[in-house]
Amino acid sequence: MTSSGAHATASDGTSKTGAAGLSIASNSLLILLKVIAGTVTGSVAILTDAIQSSIDLIASVVAYVSVRKADEPADESHRYGHEKIENLGSALEGILVLVGAGVIVFEAVRRLIRGGEVKLVGVGIAVAAVSAVVNLVVALNLRRTAKATQSVALEGDAAHLLSDAGTSVGVLVALVLIEVTGAQWIDSAVALLVAAVSVIAGGRIVTRSGRVLADEALPEDELQAIRDQVLEFGARGVIGYHQLRTRRAGARRYVDLHLQFRAGTSLEDAHKIAHELQDAISRRLGGADVLIHLEPEDRVRPGEEIPGAVPKR
Repeated sequence: MTSSGAHATASDGTSKTGAAGLSIASNSLLILLKVIAGTVTGSVAILTDAIQSSIDLIASVVAYVSVRKADEPADESHRYGHEKIENLGSALEGILVLVGAGVIVFEAVRRLIRGGEVKLVGVGIAVAAVSAVVNLVVALNLRRTAKATQSVALEGDAAHLLSDAGTSVGVLVALVLIEVTGAQWIDSAVALLVAAVSVIAGGRIVTRSGRVLADEALPEDELQAIRDQVLEFGARGVIGYHQLRTRRAGARRYVDLHLQFRAGTSLEDAHKIAHELQDAISRRLGGADVLIHLEPEDRVRPGEEIPGAVPKR
């Protein structure tokens, strides 16, 4: 068997942790502002927004720790590396979002039942506006870094902050409507709407992370890219393949397959061709770890032949 694929350390290490660190700093500042504004105004929408930011802060810390750990090279205890820690961290972030949604629902329903009045609306409007802008800027930075490094932890953190930015916009609109109409129930209604959006976002994050943790196969376009690459080696003595298995861990893709060679191909030639195919697949998928098991021609079963590759008869 032969294997290829080196662990890429990005533009990555520093930029990933730097983006996560910025998220932690911005969330810490916004939590302080929102708690003060929520206490002064008595707005449940602002307080639930503060709860949302608190969840985001925890998620940002999780993302920071997970991307640092995921970048560590393989060791004796983790021979496949630490990339799945990012997926585990992302799943935890999603769960935290769902927990936050539950807290928001509780507070909003309690305010609807007991009633309450929002005061000093102007203060709340100013804090909501600042929060929306800061979260949007940081979220876009996180998403850009996540895309460049294929970091699922940063992608989850960016999704949280975009949701938080939307929440702040909702709170801003609610406070303006309260100021104009005097309808206090709008405060709790917006909080419930925020909770609904959070449930959707958290559910998506948990589902996406769960698929990776369960070793779901790579998407069909990437599988087809692997098949196409194998077929190109039909003229090099490769006459069939099977047992193609794929998975993903963090930003890393893993591929293994059984490759059959024409009878009479020397072990040296087969080994050389297999390494060239590994390198080709790895390049096609942006640095995948590829493992190929070599097999003789008599292992080719009907339907597994490579078109145009003529077996020795």
